[in-house]
Amino acid sequence: MSKQKTLKGSFSLFGKGLHTGLNLTVTFNPAPENTGYKIQRIDLEGQPIIDAIAENVVDTQRGTVLAKGEARVSTVEHGMAALYALGIDNCLIQVNGPEFPILDGSAEMYVKKIQEIGIVDQNAEKDYYIIRHKTEVKDEETGSVITILPDEQFSITAMCSFNSKFINSQFATLDNMEKFPTEIAAARTFVFVRDIMPLLQANLIKGGDMDNAIVIYERQVDQPTLDKLADLLKVPHMDANHIGYIQHRPLMWENECTRHKLLDIIGDMALIGKPIKGRIIATRPGHTINNKFAREMRREIRKHEIQAPIYDPNEEPIMDNKRIRELLPHRYPMQLVDKITAMGPTSIVGIKNITANEPFFVGHFPQEPVMPGVLQIEAMAQCGGLLVLSQLDEPERYSTYFLKIDDVKFRQKVVPGDTLLFRVELLAPVRHGISSMKGYMFVGDQVVSEATFTAQIIKNK
Repeated sequence: MSKQKTLKGSFSLFGKGLHTGLNLTVTFNPAPENTGYKIQRIDLEGQPIIDAIAENVVDTQRGTVLAKGEARVSTVEHGMAALYALGIDNCLIQVNGPEFPILDGSAEMYVKKIQEIGIVDQNAEKDYYIIRHKTEVKDEETGSVITILPDEQFSITAMCSFNSKFINSQFATLDNMEKFPTEIAAARTFVFVRDIMPLLQANLIKGGDMDNAIVIYERQVDQPTLDKLADLLKVPHMDANHIGYIQHRPLMWENECTRHKLLDIIGDMALIGKPIKGRIIATRPGHTINNKFAREMRREIRKHEIQAPIYDPNEEPIMDNKRIRELLPHRYPMQLVDKITAMGPTSIVGIKNITANEPFFVGHFPQEPVMPGVLQIEAMAQCGGLLVLSQLDEPERYSTYFLKIDDVKFRQKVVPGDTLLFRVELLAPVRHGISSMKGYMFVGDQVVSEATFTAQIIKNK
């Protein structure tokens, strides 16, 4: 079970804003567990903080723009991609203007600074959202599609089709986020010459230059028009007959533009609010479809706020029935946990298979067998007992007893044929033999019951 992560210290980066041309400073700071990503405008009165989540995106035309009230921050995607890809869960980002500095148009400088300052584990467990079913979001107007499929880790394939004879179809794949620093981070943003004039007329890209973007000249224009554009950008005049890439540094990769699109996807997926385990396949991605998809994922997460543990019956259990009997005093008909499949310092996952032969079905109820709710709570508590007892020396010499049960909810019936999955978490460290825990019980993907309970660990006489 992975731990949440934050930065070991703070770091700052300086540069001009792509759209405003302002000189900007952005500072990345450590943040407590379960903070997520937050962006603070330290130049505004009250220093407002914007939660970096998909619902707070207010514009996606030329980058991802977050806002809360009057406070806005744009061009956040490169910094967010670096945090997300390097596994950082909690970070407070402070910026002294309305956008992050564009730097060299990639995420490379963010990655280098994060690697220099270091990453530290926190106590709370990393809360992955695990993709169980295919989800797809489409934009019929643009032909953009983003699909996510189950996978053991987070991975992305991006496929781009540009409206250009010079650069048309490309694809890029990142199967492992550990390769992000070497295979994706340095991919620079890009712009077509045909789009530069409309952007300038819209009062944008005031900070754009040949050092922070790849410029693609792929549709020939007359020499006076190109000369006028060069003067506006304050760059030397170019031969209008020479079609190709225009930049000071050569391309890092032949498909650098699509690698940058993949980088942008990661930055926009950071706004989901949880690390994902699943494979994204993106066709003609862009910030608009990326944000639409991130919002859909947040809706899915809210519907499955508590996810069922993954259960593979082919895997060897951490504790089998024999080991459970060594730790717990319960015997037939009150042993209600069959095996333990996962366990960490503060959480445990257990299994109980419900058959028609359970003794409680004889009277509850003969014509409609339903597992009593009190036994569901007892089963969760037995899982919790296994968690705390396993951390003791000579655990077989101790027993756990209920002191209090709170916040009990029963959501659906448990009947013969159900396989119950228990997830129990410690709410606080065990002190003076007192343990407080939160338990959930699932059938399939659905929570069927939950409870908070306090127990006392007592040495047997």
